[in-house]
Amino acid sequence: MKLAEKVNVMRASVMGANDGILSVAGIVIGVAGATSNSYAILLSGLSGMLAGTVSMAMGEYVSVNSERDGQRQAIARESRALDNDYQGEFDFIQHKYEQTGISPDLAKQATHEMLTRDALNIAVRERYGFDLNEKASAIAAALASMISFPTGSILPLVAISVFPPAIKVIATVIAVIIALSLTGYTAAALGHANRGKAMLRNVVSGVLTMAVTYGIGTLFAH
Repeated sequence: MKLAEKVNVMRASVMGANDGILSVAGIVIGVAGATSNSYAILLSGLSGMLAGTVSMAMGEYVSVNSERDGQRQAIARESRALDNDYQGEFDFIQHKYEQTGISPDLAKQATHEMLTRDALNIAVRERYGFDLNEKASAIAAALASMISFPTGSILPLVAISVFPPAIKVIATVIAVIIALSLTGYTAAALGHANRGKAMLRNVVSGVLTMAVTYGIGTLFAH
């Protein structure tokens, strides 16, 4: 498996687990706000887990395929451009190299050597920003989500089920906050983003989700 494919699968796995934690936590906390019936809470959580698993898997499959369709169209456009206006594409790439601080002569030489070696791949990369040799698998991304979503869902389901009624809501909230911190950190690490901000954003969104669903649930309490 190539690096790009590994990153794609890891991304889908982390996001699937994150969504599983957040979605099912919101459901079970919301139902817990309406009733103390453990069976009803568990059943709602399991339903959310199954629905979310299918939804995430299909979403990843469609998303990656849509991205690949767009890339195929870009490749076709660039192939026609190289056939019909090679000099125009040459000038575009040379100018792009010059903007990085390379001298015009060196940029021209580099463009000539690069296009001579692999014209279509270089032209696509410079104009559209992706490599022809790095292709994401829609099936791999879908499978990663299909596995990671229910895996993430297990935490709020277990927490809301095993803790005593008096503390099960707060215990679930704490467990979810810890889990969302981990997935936020991992997602930021994969995307080379700020870890602290990603963790805070993940935790805040999770707390707000649980607060809103719990509040709605209490409106229907009996």
